[in-house]
Amino acid sequence: MSRYVKNFLRVISLLLGLGLLIYWALPARSGGSGLDRIQKRGYLLWGSDAEGGAPYVFPDPKDPSRLVGFEADLADAIARELGVTARQAQNAWDSLIPALERGDSDVVINGIEITPQRREKVLFSAPYYIYTEQLVVRKDETRIQELNDLRGRKVGTLSGAVAQEILTKAGGIDVKIYPGQVEPYEDLAIGRIDAVLLDLPIAAYYGKTNPRLKFAGSPLGEGYYGIALRKDDDELRRRIDGILAKLLSSGELRRIYEKWDLWNPQQEKLYELSEREKSGFVGIGESKQAPLATFFPALLKGAGITVLVSTASMALAIILGLGLTISRLYGRQPLSAIATAYIELYRGTPLLIQLYILYYGLPNIGISLSPVFAAFLGLGMNYAAYEAEIYRAGIQAVPKGQMEAALSLGMTRPLALRRVILPQALRIATPGVTNDFIALFKDSSLVSVIAMVELTKTYTILAATTLRFFELGLIAAILYFCMSYPLSLLARRLEARLKGPGR
Repeated sequence: MSRYVKNFLRVISLLLGLGLLIYWALPARSGGSGLDRIQKRGYLLWGSDAEGGAPYVFPDPKDPSRLVGFEADLADAIARELGVTARQAQNAWDSLIPALERGDSDVVINGIEITPQRREKVLFSAPYYIYTEQLVVRKDETRIQELNDLRGRKVGTLSGAVAQEILTKAGGIDVKIYPGQVEPYEDLAIGRIDAVLLDLPIAAYYGKTNPRLKFAGSPLGEGYYGIALRKDDDELRRRIDGILAKLLSSGELRRIYEKWDLWNPQQEKLYELSEREKSGFVGIGESKQAPLATFFPALLKGAGITVLVSTASMALAIILGLGLTISRLYGRQPLSAIATAYIELYRGTPLLIQLYILYYGLPNIGISLSPVFAAFLGLGMNYAAYEAEIYRAGIQAVPKGQMEAALSLGMTRPLALRRVILPQALRIATPGVTNDFIALFKDSSLVSVIAMVELTKTYTILAATTLRFFELGLIAAILYFCMSYPLSLLARRLEARLKGPGR
């Protein structure tokens, strides 16, 4: 094997070992299946999306490794009553229910609106919060006061929210769908849209606190947040309902809402309480003023996940890609045809779709992969198709006379391939492989759709909470540069060597 290939593999091994050390420091995930398993395991795994999740759940600006929010407090209270601790399972908001169904969490607590459509898929606890929809406009807007004033205007909302359904049914409104809670209010403030309609807790945190925005009219409609559980977890639901009733009667639930400035007259329909106890509201202004150093540990942890996912996936891609190339060029039918079909299929379909099929599609046929394994497999199998083409180009660059000479010396074809052809081909292909490795570091950000919180996802969660997109984005970019630049230098050195007289 070429000395350059060995050096490259040593780099991969070093990075993989570093990623594994960081990953081993992370808490283990386990799919819950009822009250007994939670108590045996010792913690309640609750699903939520911390990206732009204030005031529901978001990183503490003073300590980004810790999650805060009124639903984080609620999850802690429920876990305490169950005699266990609470652990958050991160996932995109619109994927929380599918993730719950496949066992990634025991419950989902993240502003899940109780609707007939969701009741068909999951169980719901007793309602723990009554929400209304609040219209937000710019400070100088005087023409918009109610839903009827929105006709012909651009109005932002969240994908899958009840507010989206209200706007769609109203008709004549140009509805703009956003993936997160921060973006619609930012676009409203700079004039890209005319209004935002979202749940009152969201509007209170992102709209009311913005000096360029204001509430318009009275709240619209009324609905309930509930804790979502799997269909077969009725025992757990009954226990959680009892805990919620206890929190209501003791006044603890009201104190949680008052802490986050979420108590309003609507809640009187559920809770007849009188004690008020204000404390510790973490506002968005405090998030903006927190020192940047407080976010470094969370970003470094995300970088560790990126290193782990990228190196393990690249190792799989290198091995699988070599096997595909040999099968395609030297294998008999139908092996050669299968290898060719694999390469064309994976190069011709989006990586994002492949990840969705692996993580969310396979459980439909009884195969359930962990987020980590699905990320390794998805990226590795995708990049293997591209590595196979690089290896094929390297093999075909070796003069045919090399193989003929080896066979004339009495070597078998497999031996000639291993001793003569592959060492030369891999030496030619190595710079291309290192370039793909650099690209893989950036493509690893796609695994956030299957509940992996790597560097890009960590950045978006922190930036959406603090609105410090520039500073945190610059830090994330520097971390990516620090991870990829050494590989870029290695690629340049290899290319320079290959141009020399030793080729």
